Amino acid sequence: MFHISGFYKFKKLKNIKNIKKSLQSFFIKKNIKGSIIISNEGINGTIAAKKKNLELGIKKIKNIFKFVNFDSQNLSKSKFQPFHRGKVKIKKEVVPMGMKITKRKLDNHLEPLKWNKLIKKKNTFLIDARKPFEYNVGTFKDAINPKIDNFREFPNYLKKLDKKKDIAMFCTGGIRCEKASVYLEKKGFNNVYQLKGGIINYLKKVKKNKSLWKGECYVFDNRVSIKHGLIPGSFSMCSGCRKPISNKNKKSKKYEEGVSCPNCHDALSTSQKERFRMRQKQINIAKKYGKKHIFQKEF
Repeated sequence: MFHISGFYKFKKLKNIKNIKKSLQSFFIKKNIKGSIIISNEGINGTIAAKKKNLELGIKKIKNIFKFVNFDSQNLSKSKFQPFHRGKVKIKKEVVPMGMKITKRKLDNHLEPLKWNKLIKKKNTFLIDARKPFEYNVGTFKDAINPKIDNFREFPNYLKKLDKKKDIAMFCTGGIRCEKASVYLEKKGFNNVYQLKGGIINYLKKVKKNKSLWKGECYVFDNRVSIKHGLIPGSFSMCSGCRKPISNKNKKSKKYEEGVSCPNCHDALSTSQKERFRMRQKQINIAKKYGKKHIFQKEF
């Protein structure tokens, strides 16, 4: 069993180039995989490993960045290692929005049951702050998706909102809403709320019979999607466009394992499809002999 931790921390950081080298070598040594983004405003990441090594990894991160607790942390499990490798990246912002923050507002973070009460109100404007393909996998009832692929464009959408309404925002783990709520606060909004710990925290704490969530939640690893209780979902990943595909998508004539799906079939060139077919052929041969191929994404 592999243990997975998703987390973020807003904190003014220095010496991040040396920190990157130290973390990268530690992850290799302890066989910790996943992705971490560090910047001068903080850290954001999801990592996975065997329980003992994950605990050592979390301890290392806290020690090297000199803090006691994350702003938010979600824990889950997987029968397989959901990441192929460990990556530590340096970026200008942990979430690209054209603004940096190191402090966060806490009184607008709502636990799941309080969140349910808020989003049931008629005056609440509910925003799914994720990308459209994530929204299509699952979302809250009556949620509006801005249909923005680049988060840097999000402020253009936010500044058009009605200040008279209660604004409730949510995303996978909470960090995208964290930056968006700070932006709105600076623009004079006093009624902005976010789901504490994001969708993952909600699906972990709220039972399906009391849930307002519809569908599954896309996650950025090889589990692809998760359900209530954080159990693996039913979605797969298209090898052609790297977008989630449902079992319904697989019944389409435009779906070909390892090659294409209804989302990308018409956009792929003949040479691309042939190249993907060759890759899938090698994967199938490896599977036949009980081996893993370097390009194999499914588990």
